[in-house]
This record gives sequence, structure tokens and C-alpha cells, in this order.
Amino acid sequence: MQQDHGPVIGRDGEVRDVAEVLCATGASARVLLVTAEAGVGKTAVLDEARRRAAQEGTRVLRLAWEAAVDIPDPGCDLLLEDPDAGLLCFAAARRALVGAAAQDGELTGLSAFGAALADASRQAPFSLVVDGVERMPRHVAETLGLLLRLFRPRGVPVVMAVRPGTAGDAVVGQLTAAADRLLELPPLRQADVAALVATHVAGRFGRPAEPALAEAVSRALGTLRGNPRAVLSVVDSLDERALLELDGKLCLTVPAGELRLGSDPAELLGLARPDATADSGTTEALLALAHMASRAEVRFDDVLSLLPSVGVQAVERRLDRLVADRVLIVDREGRLSFAVPALGASLRTLPVRHDVPGAHARLVTSVSDRLGAEATGSGHPRLADHATAAGHRLDDELAVPVLLAAARESARTDQSLSARAYASALRRLAPQDPRTPGVLHEASSLSLWHGDHAGLLAIGEPLLARLDAPDAEHAESAAGLEAVAGAWALAALHEHRSPYADDADPRYREALSSLPAAAGLAALGGRYGIGPATPVPVPAAHPTVAAPARRRSGPMPSPPELRLLAAAGGSLADLRRARQSLPSDAIDEAGLDRLRNAAAYGDLAGALAAVLGDRYAAAGDSIAARYLTMVGDYLAGDWDAALAAARGIEVRGRSDTTAGASQSARALAAEIHCMRGDLERARAWLRRIPDTATHPLVTRARLGVRYRSGQAGEALERAWHDVRQARGAGLLAGVERVLLRIMWFELLQGRPSTARQAEEELQALHEEAASPMTHEAVLIARGIAHRDADSALAAHRLVQRRGDVHLAVLCCQCLTHVADDPRPWLTEATRNAHRLGMGRSFRTELTRAARRRNISMPRLRPTRDELTERDIKLVRMVSDGATNRQIAVALACSEKTVEQRLTRLFQRTGCRSRAELAAAWLDGNLARLGLLPRAAAWPSPGTGR
Repeated sequence: MQQDHGPVIGRDGEVRDVAEVLCATGASARVLLVTAEAGVGKTAVLDEARRRAAQEGTRVLRLAWEAAVDIPDPGCDLLLEDPDAGLLCFAAARRALVGAAAQDGELTGLSAFGAALADASRQAPFSLVVDGVERMPRHVAETLGLLLRLFRPRGVPVVMAVRPGTAGDAVVGQLTAAADRLLELPPLRQADVAALVATHVAGRFGRPAEPALAEAVSRALGTLRGNPRAVLSVVDSLDERALLELDGKLCLTVPAGELRLGSDPAELLGLARPDATADSGTTEALLALAHMASRAEVRFDDVLSLLPSVGVQAVERRLDRLVADRVLIVDREGRLSFAVPALGASLRTLPVRHDVPGAHARLVTSVSDRLGAEATGSGHPRLADHATAAGHRLDDELAVPVLLAAARESARTDQSLSARAYASALRRLAPQDPRTPGVLHEASSLSLWHGDHAGLLAIGEPLLARLDAPDAEHAESAAGLEAVAGAWALAALHEHRSPYADDADPRYREALSSLPAAAGLAALGGRYGIGPATPVPVPAAHPTVAAPARRRSGPMPSPPELRLLAAAGGSLADLRRARQSLPSDAIDEAGLDRLRNAAAYGDLAGALAAVLGDRYAAAGDSIAARYLTMVGDYLAGDWDAALAAARGIEVRGRSDTTAGASQSARALAAEIHCMRGDLERARAWLRRIPDTATHPLVTRARLGVRYRSGQAGEALERAWHDVRQARGAGLLAGVERVLLRIMWFELLQGRPSTARQAEEELQALHEEAASPMTHEAVLIARGIAHRDADSALAAHRLVQRRGDVHLAVLCCQCLTHVADDPRPWLTEATRNAHRLGMGRSFRTELTRAARRRNISMPRLRPTRDELTERDIKLVRMVSDGATNRQIAVALACSEKTVEQRLTRLFQRTGCRSRAELAAAWLDGNLARLGLLPRAAAWPSPGTGR
């Protein structure tokens, strides 16, 4: 259920249930048993319930046995805490009687203690809370059992908390059997985990957390993902170095696999599995395993080589115990992993006494001594990671054959392992080694076909070393290395890294200068906002990376395709010339439109997909792939998702050494914030863009932010300069939006002559580029400047067909000024602007337009949040005719809670009764109102019962 999060996040219903039991003194008193694993929050629920009950006027006492507090020891080792000093009738004289009776023996003291409490309950009814029953000594638990028999007829409610799995103890089992009702605290749901992370992060750092942070915490916790104590432990381990503030939110800059718990091994084991036993030998084995498993796949039998001096049987016993305690998990193939990945990450931060690289080396040599190096790699490919982790503990003469054989064997079944093995082998091979060119070619081909850009970038250093080798100038070697360099350059562009950027390694620029094909691919990035805009040299022939026999063409763009990609952002004449060198069926008009739209937004992945089609290898998790998604979200109007993608791209550029910075993503994020009126955040994104970036998308964002910041003159002057610079560099795609914005701002400034100049420039651009986007911009400009309703309407139709919500809003805004009937256009503009979250300045412009046309602003219905899964379950049960009692049993809550939830549902759905709610569900009205998530199933209209 969607609830306001109280002091105990995600436990509002459970706290309410416990508080109801505590308040039900007298004849309705019951004994409630609360169960939950360690760290799930039993004590927090009891404390919050006690506080709520006290606010209702109920006196709640606590029975303890670990420290002396309010009442003297009655001889039974049970102590009474009165946190709120509510039991005033239990006067000092009566306490003295209890203390005197305790001196006569335990039973006498217990009898006096019980009698005193029973007498107090008659004068001032109270409730009792007992926490941690499983920790009670046996004789204390027996005493509590006797007291329960005394309290029940006196109408004293009792709430006990116990950890499950302890009922095997006879006395504890008797206590649990005495309960009238069982309340089990489940792990927190993901939404509650997110709320807990957000609350704790905001409390620690004073800023909210990005939602992705909670998802990373959950992944790091594994089986403990819903454990509040574990969640807080991970969050407490974070520091400012692991977080980056973007858009006022803290984003995680380290991989989820590096999130950890605390640092004390005993505490770690106790949190991962409370009943796990952690002797020093087991802890050492876990430390070694954590270090070893982070580098390679570890199986049950492999760990026996970790502690050879301890003995096989001792290691086996410890592993068996850890698996039984669910600290470790063993899959069907015998692979070991930590049930809580954050535990392994925490252990890796601690020093280990054992020789872990030596253990990796022993695993490899134990097999290679029997089978030989190549047979070891081909027969046991997983040992490649162990050979890499062994480092210098393995000789190159043994490691290289193992790595190469494993790489070739696993190329079809485990591409990631194969790429790692190739990269490791290349780091060991000397540049002059005759095997190096072939290995470079194999590794680049494998990564290229699978879209593994990180794997391609990993061979950069070995590639440079080979290019510098004395014999690297041979014709055969040079041709093969040029193909490898081309694949490397394409991978660099996917990570938005340009070899021609100011901060790039100059060695790569020097290497590419002698390789025309690779240089052409690297220079292509400048046409898409990746690095400076430089001429794109296109060779007559293009070296190709060897393709598997089953494929007839490769994922590398051919020279004609490279020419087309470079011409996408230029003139129509250049585009036609580039297209003439391709087969007539290589790309259709729709593909050309997608290509030019991608060029306008600096979308390299979208451009490659439009040109290569099915040949385009998956872009994986590269920055180019993420930016492709971001552009789609922006055009579709899902700006919140686009901003989340921009933050993800920025974080990845900080946390991954292979990734660069996406200036296009930064510009688009600044554009969104500018449109929403949040100029401070827009300026923060723009400050991340270097002054040398000149792509039209960047110019457009800078113009909007500077103008809205009160720098109208400077904004327009710089925009004109950037337009001339972009046109001089042949970057025409995207300039039409800049000119359209210049014209609009010039009209707002009351300078019609300059606005006409922008319109004329836009018309000239359309004659040169003749793209669908320039055509749309010319039509919108006519509608704005000449009050041409037909042009504005035609532009609106084209923009809607292409799918650009923001530009459609501008068309509607224009039609509000010039259409015969402005009302529908004002309504659509207002609705879409509200959907996009556009800021006050835009709303003010719409209000002024409405006043000029003498119409009122439309009233929008408030946005309704979608119903949650538990809301839908409640609605379904209501439609099935279930009573409140039946619903309460199914949802594990009280009837009062059901009534409260139904009241909230009536408010959100507009229904006035259960019958109307059932009808709305069965007739599909809830779906038509947008209250149901897309994945939810609802009855078809007319299927009501």
C-alpha cells in the first residue's frame, strides 16, 4: 500500500497492529508474538507501537532481564521498565514488599511480584512488552511462562518478540505456543528500501539520493536486500568520495559490487547470518575466498588449495558450515558465491594472511602438470581468470598458452570470459612476438561482433605497442593492425571518447595519422558532438575485421557508409553524393530521416543503427547506447527519464575509466532544466561542457539558458556566432532549431528586422539541407512571423508524426496566437507543457496569449498516481464481494486498516461506495482514468457480474 512513511519505514500496518493489541486491555487483552529475522526491525516496531499506545493513554511497561532499571529484582531475574513513568500506583512501599519477599526465595518473590502487578493492573490497566525472547536464559523464560498464566485472566496484553527458528527450545516453544496471534515481519519491499535509503542519505549528507542508489544497495545485499539493519549498514559505509551530486541528488559513482557492510569480520558474519559460527579459521577462509572470488570463478573444490597447511577435512568442514549457515551459496556446478555480495566486498577491504595469488597459481598448475598448457585452457576455460589473477606467480610460457586456448574455446559460449583472456594474454605478449598481430585481430573481432566496447578499448595499449614495434611496418601486419585500430576507434566513439579531444592521449592521434581508415572512423565523432569537428578522411578501401563464416558482412561501416554517416549533418547535395555510392536498397527515405535526426542530436548509436541496420552490433551498456535511450525519452516527452539517463551517463563517465563525457547528454539535460525554469541546474550542466564544444545542440542549450538568465544581448550575439561557426564546419543538422529560437527571442525583444534576418537564414538553410526538420522549422517560422495558421498547422502535423513533444508544444503555442479557434490549441499546449513540467516563463507566455485572444486558461484535472499492486488486490477483492474481515485476513491487517484504505481509494478514484468502486474496476473505468499501471490486467468492458 502507498502510505506516508512514519518513523518506522514500511511498517505502518504492523506498528498499527501491535499498538492495537497494546491498547486492548481488559477482557479483549491478547498475547501477540512478533517474529522476524535479525535486523528486520522487531525492536523498532515495538518501540514505535509503544509510543503510539502511550499517546492513546495506555501504560506500556517492558519486561527485561539484562540490566537493573525501575523495579528491584523480585528474585526471578525479571526486571520491570517503566519508560513513561506511567505506573504511579506501584509506590515505593509496595516495591519494598516485593524486595522483602524476594529474600525468602524465588517463588515467593515471583508470587509477590505477580500479585503486585495484578493489583496495579486493576487500579491502572497497562500492557507489557517483552523483546528478544530467544536470548532469555532458560530459567528466566520459565518465569515468564508462569507470569503469562497470571496476566491472561487479569486482562494484561502482552507482546513478545522472538527470532524464528528458536522454537525448538522447549521453554521458548511453550512461550510461542501461549500466543493468541502471530505477526511475522517480512523483509522490506523495494519501495520501502528506497524510502529508507533516501531518508538515511538525506539525514547523513543533507541531500536526497538518486533512486538508482537504492537499487544498487539492494543488489549488493542479495538475500538481505529487505533487511533494514543491513541497508543502513551499507549506507553508513558510503562517504562523499563514493557519491556525486547531480540535479540536487546524490548519485553512486562506484559499482554495486563494491558496496560493503561494516569492517569487523565477526559483526559481518553475525549480520549475514546471526546463528553462523565464526571461529578464526573460518574467518580466514572467508577472507581468502572473498579475495579469490573477486578475480575468478571459484568452485567448492578450488577452495581446498587456499589453506593447504590447514588440511582438506578442516577446510571442508568450514565450507560446509558456511553453506549451511547460508553465508555462502553453491550452485549446481559447484560455484561458490556470497549470499550477501556486500559481505564479500567488506571482507576484501581487510588484509589476508594467506597467499591468494599463489592459490590461483596452484589451481592452474595442478591441472597443467597433468594435461599441458593448451589442453588446460581448452578443457578448463574458467582457469583463464585464475591465470590472470596469479600475475607473476605464473610464468608467461605457461600462462599465455592457457589464456589463448581458453579464449578461443570460450569465444562462442562465454564472450566475456574470452575477451578477458585475450586482454590478459596481450598484456603478457611482447610487441615483437609473432603471435601478437593475430591475437589482436582475434580479440578485436570477437569484441566487435558482440558490441563489447570495453573489451576493444582494453587492447588499446597492446595495439600501440605493436604499432611502435620495429617489424610492424610489414604490409600484412599493417593491414591487419589498421582493421584493429578502426574497431578500437569505433569503440572509443561509443564511449564518447575522441582521440582528437584536447585531453586525449596524444599517442593515439599519432598512431591514427598513419592509418587512414581508422582515422576516418575516429574523426566521425566530431560530426556527432564527440570531440572537435574535423574533416573525415574516407579511404577508397576499408580493411575489414574477419567475420565468422555464417555472416556475409561485418559491423564496421564500409567507406561508402562512413561517407554517408559523415554527410548526415551536412547539405542535401553532400548526402545525395554519399548515397550514390551505396546500393539503391541500402537505406530508404525513412532511414535517411532517422539518420539526419540522429545527427541533429549527436546520437551516434542511432545513426549507426539507421545505416547498418541488422549489421549493427548491440551497443551494450556504452554511453552511446544510453544516450540513444535518452534522446528517445526526450522526444517522447518523458523528461524525468531523460534526466535520469543523463545522470547515469555522467556517473558512468566518472566511475568507468573506459568511458568519456557526453557533451550532448549534458546539453540536453541543460535544455530540459531551462524549459522547466530551473536555471541553476541548467547552468550547472552547461558548466560541465568545455567552451570548445560547438555542436548545434550545445549552442541551442546555451542560447536558452543565457537568454532566460537575463543575458539576452550576449545570448543572441553568441548564438549568431556559433551558427556561423557550425555552418562553416558543415554542421547543419540541428542549426534550424537554433535559428528558430533566435527568431523567437528577437521578436520578444521587439527587433523585427533581426527576426526577419533569422527567418531568411532559416530559409537559406532549408534550401541547402532540405531535411524534414528544416521544413518543420520553416513552417513554424512562417506561422510565428507572418501569422500563417496553415503553415503552423502543417508543422504541427509533421512534428506529431515524427514524435517531438516539445516542438509540438511550440506549434500549439503558435496556433494559439493565429488559429481561428485558439481554445483546442491552448488546451493541448497547456496539457503537454504540464506533462513536461515546463516552467513559469512558458506558462506566463500562454496566459498572455489567452488574454490577447480573450479566452480563459483551461483547467487541468489533477494528476492521479497509479494504484499499487496491493491497491489493485484490494479493489479486486471488493469487486469479488469480499467482506472487510476477509480482506483483512488476506492482507494481514486489521479491519480498521481495511476501512482506512478503502476511504483513500474512494478519494483517489472518485467513487462513493464499494459498489461504484467494483463497477469502475469491472467496466474498465479505472484503466481509462490512467489509474492502473500498464502491466496490470483488468476485465474487459461489459464483463461485470
